[in-house]
Amino acid sequence: MITKRLIACFDIIGDRVTKAVKFQDNIDVGPAEDLASVMYDEQIDELIFYDITASAEKRRINIEVVKKVAARIFIPFTVGGGIKNLEDMHEALKAGAEKISIDSMAVRNPAIIKEGALAFGSQCIVLSTQVKRTQKSAKIPSGYEVYIDGARLATGMDAIEWIKRGQDLGAGEICINSIDNDGTLSGYDIELMQMAGEAVSVPLIASGGAGKPEHLKELFSKTAAQAAIISSMLYSPRMERNYKVAEIKEYLMKENIHVRPIRV
Repeated sequence: MITKRLIACFDIIGDRVTKAVKFQDNIDVGPAEDLASVMYDEQIDELIFYDITASAEKRRINIEVVKKVAARIFIPFTVGGGIKNLEDMHEALKAGAEKISIDSMAVRNPAIIKEGALAFGSQCIVLSTQVKRTQKSAKIPSGYEVYIDGARLATGMDAIEWIKRGQDLGAGEICINSIDNDGTLSGYDIELMQMAGEAVSVPLIASGGAGKPEHLKELFSKTAAQAAIISSMLYSPRMERNYKVAEIKEYLMKENIHVRPIRV
């Protein structure tokens, strides 16, 4: 039985974690390194770090903040935002990342996926993609379109065709970010994740919509997702109350969903 993973995703502006709704209206949560310590102590399974303005601002990732966060945690750590080439990947890995997430730059230069996989191994390369519902067409048969630059720019690319291509190029994992569901606390886009699961065989991470433990049960029961980003549940100021990692895992275990147990 596959162990499902719970992931905290840091949307970083400067050196601080923020939370958005549908990739807009980011509100401050707190210093990245301090929140990383909290998440590690709560026994989150993994942490993802996105420098969310790096691509739009056409700059490199804030490597100093990556180093500060990496120093606080001892769990799988994925880093993305402003990754343009192998040198940037190498710098992020040297700073403490175990995996590299590429998103907007992969759309602009798909060869970077293959280059990264050849240089560091497919297990190190995560293709992240920002996806939004649209009208089905010959160009976008799935009804889901890829966006880049923090969901600011539509690409005209079909999301399902894009993740299939990403897998073929060597991505070892795919993170699908639902723009429509992001920060809404209304649940994951199950249809999107089902389509993705039928299209690719690499591990899938679902992002966007988690608001209560029942949403995770639905995701893991109805789709092939192996991991879920649950940031809003853990620390969004928009929640009436935030959940602890332990109570989420306790609920999932009672629902016969296999997760890594909390160490006592």
